[in-house]
Amino acid sequence: MVIYFNNKPDKDTELTMYKAGELCVETEDLEPDRIELSVSFVDKDRIHELNKQYRGVDAPTDVLSFPQFDGFMYLESWDMVSLGDVVICEEKAKEQAEEYGHSYERELIYLFVHSMFHLLGYDHETEEDKAEMRAMEEKVMEQLGITR
Repeated sequence: MVIYFNNKPDKDTELTMYKAGELCVETEDLEPDRIELSVSFVDKDRIHELNKQYRGVDAPTDVLSFPQFDGFMYLESWDMVSLGDVVICEEKAKEQAEEYGHSYERELIYLFVHSMFHLLGYDHETEEDKAEMRAMEEKVMEQLGITR
């Protein structure tokens, strides 16, 4: 798996993000070494702008996902597949970690996992879809040894 960072997190967090990404794509029976994506860390002002521009929501959010494909597709003949882009607001992640009573790293990794599943075509528009996505997220977090 190749992750292009606009600015890298600390080494431990970076390694955990790689492992989390690999676990996410493996749930879809994809080969991690053929997957690439980008991760950008931004401030509240920037994610607010992006949220307003792309989702029509005039407020900052914690994470945005920009899938490369409308509905995930993967062709065996492709050498590499770009899933898309993840944009994480570090300030919101820190606020939410404090609000939920867990570490910043746990919140950051959870937001990344959540976004990975969006890139893979999952959503949480219905309660059924939300339950399925949450179960997948929690499974990956447990595999990483990162619990609530």
